[in-house]
Amino acid sequence: MPVPPDSALPSSATVLFERQFTLATEAATRAFGAQLAEAISELRHSSGTSFHGLQIQLSGELGAGKTALVRATLHGLGHTGRVRSPTYTLVEPYTVDQPDGELALYHFDLYRFTDPAEWADAGLRDYFGHGAICLVEWPQRAGALLGLPDLVFSLDLDSSGSGRQLMARAYSESGKACLERC
Repeated sequence: MPVPPDSALPSSATVLFERQFTLATEAATRAFGAQLAEAISELRHSSGTSFHGLQIQLSGELGAGKTALVRATLHGLGHTGRVRSPTYTLVEPYTVDQPDGELALYHFDLYRFTDPAEWADAGLRDYFGHGAICLVEWPQRAGALLGLPDLVFSLDLDSSGSGRQLMARAYSESGKACLERC
């Protein structure tokens, strides 16, 4: 039985800002990823040394477009290589050069977890914070152990099956500032 997407959020989580986007085509997904990348770069630049990173959780069924959105965001941030799905490796690390220094990015896929304790046992907590961008697919598989995310993106296929609906929710001031720029 699948774990409901909201189970990854602490019970104290409060939505500060939300927006809905229609991503009718692959090009629209790439464009949104580029917008998100620009918003992340602007937030990082405007925050200076007080930037502590972002945790972005992506939920949705298989094929909903989570990895496509991560790929578009990484490319928008300047990654020029291949973006692999971390389904078997659990995490794929990336580093991109930005005008104000290197930016560490970590792409997680927790699909294979069957118990939230597996997240803790895998030692993944060390990747979070420290100014990194953590993009987490299937966050509900870690339960509330991930803590409060900055942004949650819920992706659903639209009724035609070719496009997607994206519900974006911000749970932190950094997430809100980022989402307001998209």
